[in-house]
Amino acid sequence: MRILAFSDLHMARARAADLVAASLEADIVIGAGDYCNGRQGLDQAMAMLAGIMVPLVLVPGNAESAAELEAAAPEGVHVLHGTSATVDGIRMFGLGYGVPPTPFGDWSCDMTEGEASEMLARCKSADILITHSPPKGFGDVTSDGKSVGSTAIRDAIERVQPQLALCGHIHDSWGARGSMGRTRLANLGPTVNWFEWPQ
Repeated sequence: MRILAFSDLHMARARAADLVAASLEADIVIGAGDYCNGRQGLDQAMAMLAGIMVPLVLVPGNAESAAELEAAAPEGVHVLHGTSATVDGIRMFGLGYGVPPTPFGDWSCDMTEGEASEMLARCKSADILITHSPPKGFGDVTSDGKSVGSTAIRDAIERVQPQLALCGHIHDSWGARGSMGRTRLANLGPTVNWFEWPQ
C-alpha cells in the first residue's frame, strides 16, 4: 500500500489541490494537523480536501480543536485525538494540539506535557503514531535554533516503538527525516509525502 501524508495545510488552496491529485495514487491519506488558520476557515479547508476518496485520517493541530475538526470533517473521516483507529489493517494512534503549549495566545489549542502523557498512555501499541507536535529532539528546531518538541511524545515513541511516527507543527523543520530505534520519523509539511507499507 501507499500512504500519502501531510501537515500544516493552513488553507493553501494550491497545496490542497496537489494533495487531492496525489491521493488518486494513495491507499490511505494522513493529515497531521493545522488545516486552517487561528481557528478560522476550517470548513473551507475541509472542502479543499473533499476530493480525497480513500480513507482519510486526521489529527487536530493547534489551529483547530478536536471538536471543531470532528464537526467539519467529511463523513467517514477518522479524527484521532487521544484515540486510535485501524485502517486497512494498520493500527494508528493520534494526538493533536501544540505540546508543550505555544506562545501564540488564546486561539491556540495546546496541551501540557502532563496532559499529553495521560492521553498517550492510552496507546498500548500502534503501527503509526500521528501527532501534530514533534518529539523532543527531532524535527523541532525553530528559526532561532530552539528545540521545542515534546518529551511526552518522545517517551511514547520510545515506549510503543511504532514503525512510523508522523508530525508537523514546526515550520522551520518541515521535511526533516530520521529514526528513533526502529521507528522512522518525519516532520511532514504541506507537501506530498509518500510512505510504502509495509516498510
